[in-house]
Amino acid sequence: MAKKQFKTESKKILDMMVNSIYTHKEIFLRELISNASDAIDKRYFQALTEPSLGLDKEDYEIRLAVDKENRTITVSDNGCGMTPDELEKNLGTIARSGSLDFKKTQSELDQSEIDIIGQFGVGFYSAFMVSDHVTVISKAAGSNEAAVWESSGADGYTIRTCEKEEPGTEVVLHLKEDAEGEDYSAFLDSWKIRELVKKYSDYVRYPIRMLTEHSRKKEDSEEYETVQEDETLNSMIPIWKRDPSEVTEDEYAQFYTEKYYDYEKPLKVIRQKAEGTTDYTALLFIPSHAPYDYYSRTYEKGLQLYSSGVMIMDKCKDLIPDHFSFVRGLVDSSDLSLNVSREMLQEDRTLKIISRALEKKIAGELDKMLKEDREHYEQFYKAFGTQLKYGVYSDFGMHKDVLQDLLMFSSSFENKLTTLSEYVSRMPESQKKIYYASGETVDQLRMLPQVEAVVNHGYEVLFLTEDVDEFALQILRSYQDKEFANVSENSDELSSDDEKKALEEENKNCEELFRFMKDTLGDAVTQVRFTNNLGNHAAALSNEGPVSMGMEKVLNRMPGMEEEVKAKLVLELNLNHPIANKVKELFGSDQVRLADYTKILYANARLVSGLSLDNPSEISDLVVSLMV
Repeated sequence: MAKKQFKTESKKILDMMVNSIYTHKEIFLRELISNASDAIDKRYFQALTEPSLGLDKEDYEIRLAVDKENRTITVSDNGCGMTPDELEKNLGTIARSGSLDFKKTQSELDQSEIDIIGQFGVGFYSAFMVSDHVTVISKAAGSNEAAVWESSGADGYTIRTCEKEEPGTEVVLHLKEDAEGEDYSAFLDSWKIRELVKKYSDYVRYPIRMLTEHSRKKEDSEEYETVQEDETLNSMIPIWKRDPSEVTEDEYAQFYTEKYYDYEKPLKVIRQKAEGTTDYTALLFIPSHAPYDYYSRTYEKGLQLYSSGVMIMDKCKDLIPDHFSFVRGLVDSSDLSLNVSREMLQEDRTLKIISRALEKKIAGELDKMLKEDREHYEQFYKAFGTQLKYGVYSDFGMHKDVLQDLLMFSSSFENKLTTLSEYVSRMPESQKKIYYASGETVDQLRMLPQVEAVVNHGYEVLFLTEDVDEFALQILRSYQDKEFANVSENSDELSSDDEKKALEEENKNCEELFRFMKDTLGDAVTQVRFTNNLGNHAAALSNEGPVSMGMEKVLNRMPGMEEEVKAKLVLELNLNHPIANKVKELFGSDQVRLADYTKILYANARLVSGLSLDNPSEISDLVVSLMV
């Protein structure tokens, strides 16, 4: 029998399809099952106008068979089948799609109902990734003629007539021999076949059946026997395509824990069905806790992507923004522009529309949880709040409007988490700014002299204890027209006009004193001055400029920093504390001792602010010398 050559492609192109287009060899089964499903779809729709061509709906099926001895896998269906001419046209020309041609010709039917998966004409050739020889036996519905198409690869194919009783198609793969690093024999194990069907084709709408071996007890005996049972491998109806009113919380929880390998049920289930310009269904889950590797570089975000029930990608990163990377779940859409391998998405408008819609939906559901289920929202926030703050900070604040109302911080008000909206609602009319303090722990921040001063003035303070907190607020800059203010920055809001005037005059009169103290400390501070906002504390550090003390610590811990970042620190002395008169007295009588006092006051202020000392031994000796 004369061998025919592929009409439009060369061995080089077929090699490229087999070796380059597909990432994983295991997807060959997904492609062949999808083609079989398409064939059944076609026969079903043909029978709408020609009833004699059809079967009862429950009789349609896809069958798998494994022959270990002969190293073959057979995928068969009772779909539309192909005539000899169609075999040559569809399989003899690489990248030709009979499914796509069929869909184009069905102008009289509702296009949205023709859910054909295999529209690319390349999937069949994935069989050559695992096979050294492929045989296709097919008989078209309504035809009396059957044919066999055979090929060992790019060198060509043969077609001959044969006998076949029922319409449909059988694809027989003769697997390659195992080679170094390639275990083709694994595909001959029934458990592997079952695993691949569950992973990629679980929701194909027709039953995928296979004879499998099981061990069971013989009747009236303790002995076991091996029997073959006809097993349906796929679920067929996805949980996300069922009516939401018919799905229980327990069913969602079971689906989530099994599908995403979590030991706890999700905190929130989100369903979204969109119809119109873009059709898709999304089933999303908010986990109740962060995975062990969530805040590490090894964590991979992404939603599972299905096209008409067939899984295309396990983690589609483009469907979910980074600030919602904790969300697990899937999107099923037939509107996506996939490339020929069905593993990668083309850059298209549809994907971006879905992504934006999901971002809005997730934000809305989290806001609803915050308002209606505070306990669960706080549980969620403790697990993933850091990610929301990074979302505010990243991309130059592009997402801040979406996220700002979801943020929470510890607060001086009732020692609990609060939102920015709640903070603003409690502000007295006289308060113009939102105050915050940044440090290691809430307990440490409560003891800051500046915090005590703000709280004693009747204003609330937010406590920022995570590295990203202050950076996020810097990006926000304000909330509801209220600017954020670090308590460690000089605040005019806490003093009356008379107090400000008196303080300004006192600082002016002590310029020489402050210059001496500044020279004593060198580059450690940019200025020394009096303040009247320290309560009972003798001294404290404040900062000027865009980099705070907290930001300095964070930035200097970052890898790759070539130069050390320094905040511009100011040593503030309490004008209402006895220390004020003491330094004035020493400046006129004992400047050597004043220099010691200055170093101790500065060291004390650093410790109160949660900063380390560069010279603890020197400070310890100075303190002892003043005691004797």
